[in-house]
Amino acid sequence: MPISSSKLKSVDFYRKIPRDLTEASLSGAGLSLLAAFCMILLFGMELHHYLSVSTTTSVVVDRSADGDFLRIDFNISFPALSCEFASVDVSDVLGTNRLNITKTVRKYAIDSHLRPTGSEFRSGAIENTIKHDDEVDEEHAEGSVTLTGRNFDRVSHQYPILAVNFYAPWCYWSNRLKPSWEKAANILKERYDPEMDGRILLGKVDCTKEIDLCRRNHIQGYPSIRIFRKGSDVRDDHGHHDHESYYGDRDTNSLVTTMEELVAPISLESKVTSESKSDNVTEGKKRPAPATGGCRLEGFVRVKKVPGNLVISARSAAHSFDASQMNMSHVISRFSFGKMLTPRVASDMKRLIPYIGQSYDKLSGNAYITFPEKPSENVTIEHYIQVVKTEVMTRSYKLVEEYEYTAHSSLVHSLSIPVAKFHFEPSALQVLITENVNSFSHFLTNVCAIIGGVFTVAGILDSILHNTMRLVKKVDLGKNF
Repeated sequence: MPISSSKLKSVDFYRKIPRDLTEASLSGAGLSLLAAFCMILLFGMELHHYLSVSTTTSVVVDRSADGDFLRIDFNISFPALSCEFASVDVSDVLGTNRLNITKTVRKYAIDSHLRPTGSEFRSGAIENTIKHDDEVDEEHAEGSVTLTGRNFDRVSHQYPILAVNFYAPWCYWSNRLKPSWEKAANILKERYDPEMDGRILLGKVDCTKEIDLCRRNHIQGYPSIRIFRKGSDVRDDHGHHDHESYYGDRDTNSLVTTMEELVAPISLESKVTSESKSDNVTEGKKRPAPATGGCRLEGFVRVKKVPGNLVISARSAAHSFDASQMNMSHVISRFSFGKMLTPRVASDMKRLIPYIGQSYDKLSGNAYITFPEKPSENVTIEHYIQVVKTEVMTRSYKLVEEYEYTAHSSLVHSLSIPVAKFHFEPSALQVLITENVNSFSHFLTNVCAIIGGVFTVAGILDSILHNTMRLVKKVDLGKNF
């Protein structure tokens, strides 16, 4: 049975009053304009809240996706630490102790102004056990020539091969080398007479007396055996010979064999270095010496998430170092934990959380300089770092991980060889930041509440105002009559 239109009209919630039975008023018009303005203002505020990003921050136990290990990225420049001996070591409270990490660390020689002076420095691994002569049976006459700052350049330009032992009298390894070096010098002097042959000469430099000469050749460990070649490898810019460092055995036979292999390609008539490289055995024992006295170390290491240390120092199993002459001043270009955020991801996170990322590389750009005029102070530079992980969960369920840290640095006077130490302490807790999704239904509900509420309140005010004005008019009419 069809429903009549009159029955449908009976369920109308919004019954209409004929227009000719209503009247407009100035007060009603003013309230209507005010109500419309309030509706638009509140609607805009509600829309801004709906479109804005809101987050919830909580602290939870570290639940890292990268497991029990933490990556440390670094780029640190040491103006006074030679790449020849620069070592990156890692240790922690669990007993881990890794020395001279080279697989993930690169070295670049730099000058005192932190400018690179060549390609990557590849010193190779120095043997832990270097052979020396077992016994010193008798005193031998000194066969090597004592070199000083006055005669060094003249001698280095006079002989095609000049092998120099830079030593310190107090050094244990220098004293172990001394008898073998003098024996080898006497043997070579007999075989290659300096006056008749003149293709090779063995010399020695006391670095405690010739400080400037040793510094000019970037000697930081004792003894350092340098091989200077005369000829095509003379650099035009400074007039000094390019040279190499010898890392082979230090017994008499090994030294003599090595020197003879160096002399072999040189003809007696010309006394200049041949371009051919026939000394395959020697090539494995010598490598280019550092062209400058500084080093930039960059790369990364993976450590366990427990308190530990990353230490950068001069290290060698067959050299001694003068602690009073070591300068561990450095400039940090990068020191961060975890994976680095891409610029795009970092920009998105800045939109979400403006303050994020302000402490993930806090040491970057800082310089820690000790005073070279006071070398006897043996200054170790220590950095104490507390690391906290931050996870951000976006509304698209994308997880972004970042490590931020606080750092406190100090200069400590040390009795041993100075180092640069980074003491890190990862936190067992992490900060979890979750992006909240605003509900569209909640937005619609609030909009309806705004419109209906403002309309109702404005109607009530209009009714009160209208009735008050009518009452005032009636009182005025009663008084007139």
